[in-house]
Amino acid sequence: MKNNLQKIFVIVWGLCLTVMSVSGHSEQKCIHENVRTVPYPQEKTPLYINPSALFVPYSLKGEDKLQFALSSDESFPVHSTFFSSSKPWCMYNPHRTLSPGVWFWKYRRVSREGVCAEWSKVYCFVVGEDVPRFVTPPFQTFLSNIPELGNRIYCYLSDSLASARKNVYAHSEFNDMIAQARMGLAFNLSTDTDPYGKVSEMAELSVRLHTAYLLLQRPVYAKKMVQYVRWLLKARLDEKRLENDFFAGDLAFLLANTYETCYTFFTPKERDEIQRLVMQVFRVYRSRLFGHEENHVFDNHFWQFPVRKFMQAALVFYDKEPLAMEYLEYLYEVWTSKAPASGFNRDGNWHNGTSYFSANAVTLYYMASLCSYLTKTDFMSHPWYQNAGKGLVYSWPPRSMSAGFGDGHEKTNDQPLRIRSGFADFLAREKQDVYAAWYSSINQKYETDYEFRLYRMVSGKFRPASSSLPANAPKAVWFQDTGEVIAIDSLADCTRGMYLSFRSSPFGSGSHTHSNQNAFNLHYNGVPVYRSSGYYLNFSDRHNILSYRHTRAHNTLLVDGIGQGFTTKAYGNVTRMLHGEHITYCLGDASHAYGGVSEYPMWQKNFEAAGLEQAPEYGFGKTPLTKYLRHILVLRPGIVVIYDEMEASRKVRWEWLLHSPVRFQIDASSNTLVTPHPEGGFVSTARLFATEACEISQCNEFQAAPNPDLAIRGETLENYWHLTASFSSRKANRLLTVITLDEESGKSHVVSGGKDGKLMVDGWRISAELDARKSAALTVENAATGVVFSYGDKDCLIEGETYHRKAKGTTVLYDRINGVWKCEEVADRPALPTTCAEE
Repeated sequence: MKNNLQKIFVIVWGLCLTVMSVSGHSEQKCIHENVRTVPYPQEKTPLYINPSALFVPYSLKGEDKLQFALSSDESFPVHSTFFSSSKPWCMYNPHRTLSPGVWFWKYRRVSREGVCAEWSKVYCFVVGEDVPRFVTPPFQTFLSNIPELGNRIYCYLSDSLASARKNVYAHSEFNDMIAQARMGLAFNLSTDTDPYGKVSEMAELSVRLHTAYLLLQRPVYAKKMVQYVRWLLKARLDEKRLENDFFAGDLAFLLANTYETCYTFFTPKERDEIQRLVMQVFRVYRSRLFGHEENHVFDNHFWQFPVRKFMQAALVFYDKEPLAMEYLEYLYEVWTSKAPASGFNRDGNWHNGTSYFSANAVTLYYMASLCSYLTKTDFMSHPWYQNAGKGLVYSWPPRSMSAGFGDGHEKTNDQPLRIRSGFADFLAREKQDVYAAWYSSINQKYETDYEFRLYRMVSGKFRPASSSLPANAPKAVWFQDTGEVIAIDSLADCTRGMYLSFRSSPFGSGSHTHSNQNAFNLHYNGVPVYRSSGYYLNFSDRHNILSYRHTRAHNTLLVDGIGQGFTTKAYGNVTRMLHGEHITYCLGDASHAYGGVSEYPMWQKNFEAAGLEQAPEYGFGKTPLTKYLRHILVLRPGIVVIYDEMEASRKVRWEWLLHSPVRFQIDASSNTLVTPHPEGGFVSTARLFATEACEISQCNEFQAAPNPDLAIRGETLENYWHLTASFSSRKANRLLTVITLDEESGKSHVVSGGKDGKLMVDGWRISAELDARKSAALTVENAATGVVFSYGDKDCLIEGETYHRKAKGTTVLYDRINGVWKCEEVADRPALPTTCAEE
């Protein structure tokens, strides 16, 4: 036995389920509907959090209000049933832990006149023992603790404000705070005939002025804030501008924050006018909120800024205007029901694209701080916040490009972005998060961030004494809810070794995410080896649609030239992950990702505006694909193995894609692809093995070139090399890819064999079943270490003994795992749908 240790055999959760990806598919149209059409939760929709909020589609409410009933007894006895009051929205959060077992719920419509309709059908769901618990207090608790006088918007800092003022001159950020405030003082719109056109700029500058005024109490800063608002009061607001959600949020915040902070500087008439303007914003925007935001999987703009800024305005005016009170309750309920990350994400990673996390960072800090303070409940005990430090670090390590998924993935910042650093510093102070502390200590960019500055200077909370990366930081992580896996040789120094990222997401392709299910990115020594291509210059121009967001821009697959739709229906799922000292493995299932075109009105308009159709000639449409499984193994050091299983209901052309910043050196006789990377001091070699011949081609032009006139941030629009391995028309295909990364100054990997999918790479013996008529199988063994990996139906040999599989089609790994040699066997972990499968 290895190290004389007893072999430990572990069957990981999920083995008792059918091996869905291998043996057949559910008829699940999507995991998360873009806009909800069926109530949630139901019998076959597992919970993410206990308690789960109840949701009813807006189409079932209309203009009426809704009342909910929830009980553990199907007869809904009065003494043990929770009844909500009737509200003009489509959600109900019980705000209490639900005991394990079966729960029942129903709803009914209530007219504006208070007439109740019949109760709906009864829905049921199961609360399991293993569902994470996160309980928030009812709205009344939040409401009762709002201060009557003084600062409401930043009330969570009131207790430490006096102390901060005493020490402000000695604070390390004092000089930068003054410099930022002077920017606000210098701003002048006295001759501008359209001050409403500068609302967003004024909102940002007013934050800088507000910080200085709150800490120094110098009237000069308050008077400038007042001047901003007076410029607006003298002009006429074109209500059409309120259709822009960012404008609406900025205006509401600017008016409310200045009203509260500079109350005595305004005349009574001016105060009335400010209040009227804020209510005008609320009235116009109300129909876009109530019943809609809770039923949208993730309306990214709303969750980035307006939810926070509307909350701040509602705090100021809730006791003066019934509409503001209604907003306050709705925003609290929608946050506690769906935040911090759609309501269906607990893993700390950002489901809407790595780069776009920055747009949400301030709201994630502010709402958690405010709600925690007013309810005396730790809102950061939610699983997402508990994992957020790790999510920040692995999805975009310091001195590295990001994992590479979503809009802005091509950014080449060599340090954490300012706003990411600011949020990491917040996590470090609030939760003593060791990952966040290390991440933000790599540099001090957080000290230049003006949006978190008030918190840093006033809260009195300190960073952990140590900013060292945890010694046990794993070399691989699985973000299960967002569907991403990261394998990294050296988190502490990404300029050495491998950084591989893989995505197959239940969220599919949404707003800032791309059509890249089963796609991977690979970096080595800090240099991109194979990576998604294109540039984020515009959300929906031809380049964005055809050569950036489209599947052809990513390291995955096309079927008859067609990619994945721009919809949550084009979803994937990482169903398995195993990690040992020598091998990291994951399995992605993108079998549902090629089912058709986008049904979203937004994308239909965007295609029309770009002069495009969702048609095969542009790479869009329905395909007959029925299975696309991608197995990825990292063999340490410097080897990646990819095993693809592809099937369709009729013959199709399979196009396997790879993108590189440098030209491929192609040996067509052996299907070998070489890319030298002198910048990183290494050479990458990819070898493709299949039973059928393929035609390999490459080009260095985008299908639609980026518009250089849009590169206003100084982007370097370099062409990538796009490689396609095209297999002739057939119903099924198997492909084995072995990638080796060799240091120019070191010993190269020795590769031999390859016939029938059997080869040796140094001490690794790799065997893949490439005949699509036979059951899929992949085995990787290392005689020197005793490591064994096995996927398939047959039993395998481990340390001279036969290991009998517990089920067909499982994955087995024998490796040193968490310091102990043991064997783990896993089947699929299915995604957790928030809608019902088709009948």
